[in-house]
Amino acid sequence: MNIYKNFLSQKDFKVLESQMMGDTFPWYYNDAIINENDGFFQFTYVFVVDGKENCHPEVMKILKPILEKLKYKKMERIKANLLPKSEDIIEHGLHTDIDDMTTGIFYLNTCNGYTKFPGGKKIKSEKNKYVEFNSNTMHTGSTCTDKKRRVVINFNYS
Repeated sequence: MNIYKNFLSQKDFKVLESQMMGDTFPWYYNDAIINENDGFFQFTYVFVVDGKENCHPEVMKILKPILEKLKYKKMERIKANLLPKSEDIIEHGLHTDIDDMTTGIFYLNTCNGYTKFPGGKKIKSEKNKYVEFNSNTMHTGSTCTDKKRRVVINFNYS
């Protein structure tokens, strides 16, 4: 596992943050987080699915500073997740992403939410942090209680 604080320059981070955390970014409601009947919901935006861009090229451009720093051959999926504030921290269940790749998580805001791994290791949600690990590694995200939302961007690549 690799953890990179201050992953982007302040300038690049501020541009990305203002666009994705602003009030015009097109978030979509999803009636599940891990699987169809898990009882949770979140808002998402899918940039890349099955190795193909799923959005307008202008929207994809906001990820350019991140993509330029990643060492990848093929980007399989890029999905942003927005979890609304909850009264108590809620973990959504251990899962893996796409098999036999690398998973990266970019944190867009600082809050008391986290990413948790088996054995209890937690990665705090801190803005402009990037964490990468083997996609076969079980992990779960959480909500937060101290901010209006927790926002991350997930990358799956080889």
